[in-house]
Amino acid sequence: MRLSLLALLPALTLVAACSNSTSEQQSTTKTETMADTANKVAGVRPDTPVTAVAPAVRPAAPVHLAPDTASVQNVANYLAGLPPQPGTPLADLAAQPAWQAFAKDQDKSWAKYRTTHTAPMGQWAATELDSVRQATPTLFYPFSGPDFLNAFTLFPASKTYVMIGLEPVGSIPTPDNLANPVLLGAVKKSLWSVLNFSFFRTNDMAIDLKSVNLDGAVPLIMLFAARTGNHLQAVRPVQLDAKGQLQAVTDTTQAARAALAAAKTIPGAELKLQAADGSEKTIYYFSADLSDWKLGTKDAPLRYVRSLGPLTTYVKSATYLMHKSYFSKIRNLVLAQSQYILQDDSGIGMKYFPKSAWQFTYYGTYRRPINLFAKQYQPELTAAYHDSLHPARPLPFGTGYNWRQTDSNLLLAKRRIPIK
Repeated sequence: MRLSLLALLPALTLVAACSNSTSEQQSTTKTETMADTANKVAGVRPDTPVTAVAPAVRPAAPVHLAPDTASVQNVANYLAGLPPQPGTPLADLAAQPAWQAFAKDQDKSWAKYRTTHTAPMGQWAATELDSVRQATPTLFYPFSGPDFLNAFTLFPASKTYVMIGLEPVGSIPTPDNLANPVLLGAVKKSLWSVLNFSFFRTNDMAIDLKSVNLDGAVPLIMLFAARTGNHLQAVRPVQLDAKGQLQAVTDTTQAARAALAAAKTIPGAELKLQAADGSEKTIYYFSADLSDWKLGTKDAPLRYVRSLGPLTTYVKSATYLMHKSYFSKIRNLVLAQSQYILQDDSGIGMKYFPKSAWQFTYYGTYRRPINLFAKQYQPELTAAYHDSLHPARPLPFGTGYNWRQTDSNLLLAKRRIPIK
């Protein structure tokens, strides 16, 4: 097994695993609203008085309906290889041999992931991040893509997760897409790298999902929510206006999207969850380019994050973007707004931390970045990890681009004087 995994490394270094590695991944999403999709998946006739996930909008006469909790959870279960609700159209699809084989394979993969990642990550975080978790009602995860999986595993008690990536927002899959015979294979292929190496191969994922018209991050966030034991209650489109104010979206036609884009808005989605312990949680995912050039004309993400108050920021597999001069705006925001920063070495370069303002705890092992990012080597981290007076603490799981447990690292930066 070790030799076969080593053989995969050259291929892994040829792809950009972060959601902000290329702006060409952004695309327009389908015109059908999330509410319409939810009703169709649930097998609801147009004349049946039911609730829906989000405002059901027609260009001439918008109709606002309450969330339908059953249908969105049903879709999430189906995508995750978990049994849909009996008596629904998705339950009929799930009875087919193809889905049964998919579900069996996913159960096996997720069982392995729980053993190698979820369980040790949870145990580690319960001890090492105990005080951080208590101080983290809101977790900020820039360059996240759809990775709710790691965010929730490390910070399960947070109430709000704010995620920003370059992937399009996406929507609840349509019934036709769910019935597409190539869907299950595409989902399995898209999850392969995150379940085996802890990060997404974003370019491959975009191609795989586009081939079956899964149009962005929302379907995978739904899948991860289901596999982490959360119950989806509602999914709706939202946006940030030019001033960074959060707004609901009531018209999702192409014309409306074009008008919003011209008005410097940022598209997003709001997902409401109920955790296994009964607590309510909200995920916000926004599709935005966080480079200085883009934020110079569309700074709504910066304005919105500033409005959230003191934060804990998590960064992983971020292609070392905040090491670069042209990602200074988001880097400065994270440094100014965060009480805690948990990151691997692909996050903020050590040279940007004012040492008088932060104290650091090092975990795992730091050697060198993978070959693709060799220029981002940090001698300062090497020195810190070889400090015999303050040795690094153990990290019992793999994470980031150096995905083996013996090669992975995390840094916890704590602000010396709390933000008031």
